[in-house]
Amino acid sequence: MRFVGVALAAVALISFTTEGLMAESVDLGNGFMDHGVGVPISNHRGIVATVNGEGEPVALAWLRDYRGCYSLLMVNALTGEYEQFTTPRIGDDPFASILSTKNRFYTHYGSVFMEFDPTVPGFTFSSPTERQMAMSMTEGDDGTIWSATYPNSGVVSYNPDTGEFRDYGHLYQQNWAQYPRAIATDDQGWVYFNVTSTASQIIILNPETGEATPVIPEDERLRPGSPSVTRHEDGKVYAKDGEQWYELYAGQATKIAGPPEAPAKPYIASTQGLFHRDFGNGYTLDSLNLVNRVMTVTTPAGEKVTHEFDYESEGAHTMAVGAASDGAIAGGTAFPMRFFSYNPQTDEMIDRAALGQWNTIAPTDTLFYIGAYTHGLLQAWDPSKEWTGTDRENPESNPRFLAEAGNVINRPHGLLAHPDGHTVIMAGTPGYGLTGGGLLFYDMETGEETLLTHEQLIENQSVMSLAALPDGSLLCGSTIAAGTGGEVKASLAELYIVNMETKEIVWRTPLLAGARNYNDLHLATNGLVYGIVDGTRMFVFDPATRELVQEADCSAEFGGTAGGQGPRIFVEGPDDRVFVLFQKGIAELNLETHGLTMLVEAPIAVTTGGDYLNGRIYFSNGSHIYSWGLPEAE
Repeated sequence: MRFVGVALAAVALISFTTEGLMAESVDLGNGFMDHGVGVPISNHRGIVATVNGEGEPVALAWLRDYRGCYSLLMVNALTGEYEQFTTPRIGDDPFASILSTKNRFYTHYGSVFMEFDPTVPGFTFSSPTERQMAMSMTEGDDGTIWSATYPNSGVVSYNPDTGEFRDYGHLYQQNWAQYPRAIATDDQGWVYFNVTSTASQIIILNPETGEATPVIPEDERLRPGSPSVTRHEDGKVYAKDGEQWYELYAGQATKIAGPPEAPAKPYIASTQGLFHRDFGNGYTLDSLNLVNRVMTVTTPAGEKVTHEFDYESEGAHTMAVGAASDGAIAGGTAFPMRFFSYNPQTDEMIDRAALGQWNTIAPTDTLFYIGAYTHGLLQAWDPSKEWTGTDRENPESNPRFLAEAGNVINRPHGLLAHPDGHTVIMAGTPGYGLTGGGLLFYDMETGEETLLTHEQLIENQSVMSLAALPDGSLLCGSTIAAGTGGEVKASLAELYIVNMETKEIVWRTPLLAGARNYNDLHLATNGLVYGIVDGTRMFVFDPATRELVQEADCSAEFGGTAGGQGPRIFVEGPDDRVFVLFQKGIAELNLETHGLTMLVEAPIAVTTGGDYLNGRIYFSNGSHIYSWGLPEAE
């Protein structure tokens, strides 16, 4: 698809105001409602300034919505005219791209390598590859484009002059996902790339034979490690791992005492954050704002010019939904990281900029707690007060910044407002390349924070789910998953209890055979804890006796549960009713028999949980917010 538009009049942009848009909810039948897109905005995965076939300055941007990358946007810096081109692959994400010396824009994701030529304009080459996406790209001296890929250090090359495309396959095997964040070629045509994050490595690739040779001996690899690999103007490639420098040339690696004298050779290439401003004809790209649909450029004469444009988007991915104390359904999105709020009474949708990716949320009767990726940013939003946006340095901002867990909890998965009325607990997986997360305890009354590492809990594991027990202690369900790109070192997830006063584990056990993730926990009014393991099994745990009461595989009858990075699978409704969100529908839990009854099958998959508000259960799928009207109990 090629979508073409002209510069928009200012009046047309009123519809993009993010305050108080009408959701225009749609009745899907059988009690289900589609309340629309929470955040109708796409995120860029690389922007470059260049010229089109007429030599006019244009900006190119890879666009990503909840589906992943789906389009390339081209906006003319002289006229504001815009065109949108459907990518050869929809889904997955670019993590690297490059604008070549021949003025062609490349990326590689979803196991597809692609070339866009702005002078045509259009996609002029694409090819399927081994799994999965580029983490770095470069251009050889002969114009060949090179790509190094996650998760198994794959490499591909494409020569735009000859049309030759070669997939070298996966070149370096590890038992963890690898991030080759830098690739370079020397003036002899040899190829070098790095391996991060669990342990450092540098790989030499012979472009003729396809032979790949590691440089760093096993006992010298940094853990974690992210060595640099950079081409320099003397024709050689140089790398630094920790304090050790390497000269890489003609397929050989030599340790050297310090950095090279020759400067690095420039390329218009980077990660998903690529933003190249120079059009090459005197114009400069100041910004390409996808939220407000406004481009700002500086002319050769120094004049600032703005153009308003549009683009098609299906909206940002919704992380989770919860019922806020102001009577709205709220949550956050990923790429871009924003907040949304849906008012069921007025059918209005609001979205605003947020600090971080709201992975996990915990609404209370007064506050709305947030655990955000990256670096485990704990925040508290007060819906009764004016929204100001989070200012880490201003304790009066709303949402208020509370604490940061850093690499101990880089990606939050569990969040609990403890019934003691003043303690908030956050849990999750650690930073990139690391194994074993922790627990963050924050006291809302004193501001005191306590951060426990996996060495103080269960080594090489993280906490996925939390529940407060009747005696005031904390029940934790672990996961053996490592941080992104990290090495899984444990074999069995555990259930354990932490004393809230001493912050020490007082009981632990690998309760269920084969368990890898305790996805969610819920303390019911009968005093028992109900939990989900690996998205397929439900169990019942008696915290008084610390015994397993019942376990059942739900997958055959109900399929997999709803998911998300901060799962909200259990939904507490009125009259002590408990509901369980499965991808294919909504079930009710019988607190006497511990059985499940499917109440309704959903017209769309229930992918992310979930909360109850005023007779309806809310959930999300992709970018949309949905709800189902709860019938009266029989």
